Amino acid sequence: MVAMTALQFSLLDVDTEIKPQSLDLVRRSRLSDGAWIDLCRGWMSGADELFDRLAHRVSWHAEQRQMYERVVSVPRLLSFYDEQDVLPDPALDDAKRLLDAHYAPELGEPFRTAGLCLYRDGRDSVAWHGDTIGRSRTEDTMVAIISLGAPRALLLRPRGGGRALRHNLGHGDLIVMGGSCQRTWEHAVPKTARPVGPRISIQFRPRGVR
Repeated sequence: MVAMTALQFSLLDVDTEIKPQSLDLVRRSRLSDGAWIDLCRGWMSGADELFDRLAHRVSWHAEQRQMYERVVSVPRLLSFYDEQDVLPDPALDDAKRLLDAHYAPELGEPFRTAGLCLYRDGRDSVAWHGDTIGRSRTEDTMVAIISLGAPRALLLRPRGGGRALRHNLGHGDLIVMGGSCQRTWEHAVPKTARPVGPRISIQFRPRGVR
């Protein structure tokens, strides 16, 4: 069991069936340079119970990465499910089916992989980046992210700098970054000094996008 700051569960989420909702309420915001984001608040009902199940069931691991001349610890825990792997909860299979049905006509293909990140407290974070490993370096694509647990700020800004947009995501919120977003914009989850509970993000991606 991973040691984490206690999560304050939403009273509205108690005894709620764990399942994704209709995507009819998704709202799209156009950015610049062909990028866009879709947002749907509370898309995954029963999100806090799903957080608890994933926190216990997933084989979380820490990673280290080369940063210039030194090796640093990645400030969050990770788990990756390739397209042949069984997802850790049936609710994620349901979510993927709905996302595929809604976005595959526009994307031209289904989502294939699922990456999970566990932010244990405000010290865990992810720096400014775009998912540009693989085809997304040169092609338009989509990344769908479900946020569970305590809300954390997801920031987006034009690549190279500019005014940042802020979305506080948690408790089952869905955000989809599409078009040129991974190439022309960056996103980050910054550290915070204020007390904050743990958060899990689930990122669905097409084949060849990381």
